[in-house]
Amino acid sequence: MGSLFGDTRKNPMSTLAPVFTLQPHTRVMVAGARGLVGSAVVRKLRERGVDTILQPTSTELDLTQRDAVFSYVTTHTPDVVVDAAAKVGGIHANATYPAQFLSDNIQIQVNLMDAAAEADVDKFVFLGSSCIYPKFAPQPIPESSLMTGDLEPTNSAYAVAKIAGIEQVKAHRTQYNRSWISAMPTNIYGPGDNFHPENSHVVPALIRRIHEAKRDQLPAVTIWGSGTPLREFLYSEDLADAIIFLIEHYDQADHINVGSGQEVSIADLAGTIVDVVGYEGELLFDTSKPDGTPRKLLDNSRIEQLGWTPKTPLRDGLATTYQWFLDNEDTFRGK
Repeated sequence: MGSLFGDTRKNPMSTLAPVFTLQPHTRVMVAGARGLVGSAVVRKLRERGVDTILQPTSTELDLTQRDAVFSYVTTHTPDVVVDAAAKVGGIHANATYPAQFLSDNIQIQVNLMDAAAEADVDKFVFLGSSCIYPKFAPQPIPESSLMTGDLEPTNSAYAVAKIAGIEQVKAHRTQYNRSWISAMPTNIYGPGDNFHPENSHVVPALIRRIHEAKRDQLPAVTIWGSGTPLREFLYSEDLADAIIFLIEHYDQADHINVGSGQEVSIADLAGTIVDVVGYEGELLFDTSKPDGTPRKLLDNSRIEQLGWTPKTPLRDGLATTYQWFLDNEDTFRGK
């Protein structure tokens, strides 16, 4: 198992010639720009000096409304579309609302891709999820594991929607010869995450629960499951960096994994968050609740061979995320 504190390797200089170069005049649309990943992508684009970043809010553009999406994309004619928009949630949300997770995500990605095709957008980045892989896929999980076994039942609806997106990217490449790509990130966390008490992913859920236990001086915190499942986590700023890298260096039909290459048990993750938060109580594990997939670590070798590796150690990323939580506790998403 990799170090709990993450991978401190620096990004090597890629030896590949860029297939696309972001310029100040490049028009980039980021769908889901106010979310965890989308906001990080916007920050990275600004660092690169991109002048025109289209980032419609959900009130300005409902991505499930086909006519509105077509009107926006064909009017603004972006050169690049990054699809970081999705209906997302943790085990509880996925298991409770499978119809919405399937329907909303398929509508969002189909509308965006069809509108991008209508606007003749040549560069499209579709972001999926590591949950597309079978529950008992080989570890680390190579891209070739897709559709080789049964999905994890608690998030199969979301996974099927993302698998459909991968196939749609391939179809557009085949039919229209466009440079569209799919990237499959591992579990993402970072500033701007959703800290909803029921519908959030494991890192923000644990941060909130452990913080509130400290605030309320509770003697213990109960965590779903046994604590034994192994998970991989990637800091949102590192994923954004990878997306920019893939825009410029990747042009293949096959989806590509984006992970940290490190894994940690849920129990150890919770212990690290306890340390970051400064909570002095006990951790209890409710084994009557589902664990989900027992282990999920992506094979990150393909993107590493292209010249990209993550930069942020897990503990550092958790500390920054917790500080953001403290700074935004009265206004964050999921209040």
